Amino acid sequence: MESKVKDLSLAPEGNKKIKWVKEKMAVLNKIKNEYIEDKPLKGKVVSICLHLEAKTAYMAIVLSELGADVYITGSNPLSTQDDVAAALTEYGVTVYSWRGETTEEYDNSLNKILEVEPDLIIDDGGDLVSKIHNERPELINNIIGGAEETTTGIVRLKSLDNKNKLNFPMMSVNDAQAKFLFDNRYGTGQSVWEAIMRNTNMVVAGKDVVIAGYGWCGKGVARRADGLGAKVIVTEVDPFKALEAKMDGHRVMPMDEAAKLGDIFVTVTGCKDVINKKHFASMKDGAILANAGHFNVEVNVEELKEKADKVKEVRENVQGYQLGDKTLYLLAEGRLVNLAAGDGHPVEIMDMSFGLQVLSLLYLTENDLLPGLYKVPKQIDKKVANYRLKAEGIEIDKLNTEQKQYLETWKV
Repeated sequence: MESKVKDLSLAPEGNKKIKWVKEKMAVLNKIKNEYIEDKPLKGKVVSICLHLEAKTAYMAIVLSELGADVYITGSNPLSTQDDVAAALTEYGVTVYSWRGETTEEYDNSLNKILEVEPDLIIDDGGDLVSKIHNERPELINNIIGGAEETTTGIVRLKSLDNKNKLNFPMMSVNDAQAKFLFDNRYGTGQSVWEAIMRNTNMVVAGKDVVIAGYGWCGKGVARRADGLGAKVIVTEVDPFKALEAKMDGHRVMPMDEAAKLGDIFVTVTGCKDVINKKHFASMKDGAILANAGHFNVEVNVEELKEKADKVKEVRENVQGYQLGDKTLYLLAEGRLVNLAAGDGHPVEIMDMSFGLQVLSLLYLTENDLLPGLYKVPKQIDKKVANYRLKAEGIEIDKLNTEQKQYLETWKV
């Protein structure tokens, strides 16, 4: 299969981005140096569906250098960076993706990277797993296993697994500590506000910011909003998370009430219709809507379009919806704002997440696992954390034998 990208002439700019992140991804570089001589993925076909930007590209390059035949597409029609996609084709990776794909083109891209009959997959949001199970079941017997990157994908996988319908092993990378404690919290927290500020050029300090969802991602977004001087309101359906938000110093209320107060709204729930037509009706003139959940269903864009008298492109990645005498502004078409309208998570953060992805694939090739959803083994999780600490020049204490024995006994 030949690569299909927007424009191969964009490769020089993409190469600059890839070379920049390569220097900063110490965990991936350590893993590459550790395994490159043995080429443990030689002869294996790896299909990847992830947000296709420089950090993802470098992970694909590492997998290729470890011997794999790598095929990749973007996991969101607006998150592929065309210059990076063009550059990646120069590293022996087959790329089938471009920014602005239609729904049909996106679906076709998924099919293209499955035509190669992968041995291993990396998924982001569960689209590959869903397509394999629903449309391409003939591929199942060939698949050794895969790894899932994000919270939304894990929700979908757990649903499959609970019904005993997950037909090959999948590693829950999102649930590893080296992932969710950093990627979901610090990564989402920083990258969401970078995207919002870059695309609106507006101050955050003093504004009422409504954050829907107080999971690890929501906590990160709230913490950064607080640091920027915003007045944070949290909406939740989980009583424990709502209490946590309250004790973290935020106002907590239903979206019906928050809709009247918010200047900026950020959805991070993994659910649908979190903000819908009844909320649009009560919002302030000039309110800004951004989604940081995986799928573009958290803000009901169709209902927003139906209510609007007029829709116009205000500036890149900002659409204005005129509703009578007020205008609401939607960022990145309601898609994942930090990638559709930004560069995604910081490089050091994704270094850990993608280190977990590579080590998870190696684990799958070394162990004959039954179908199901698996946690990333503790030793892999700790390995990634220790690699990152070393890259930061940080040393920590170690338990001595007596301390270990004390912690393992019930006697005082």
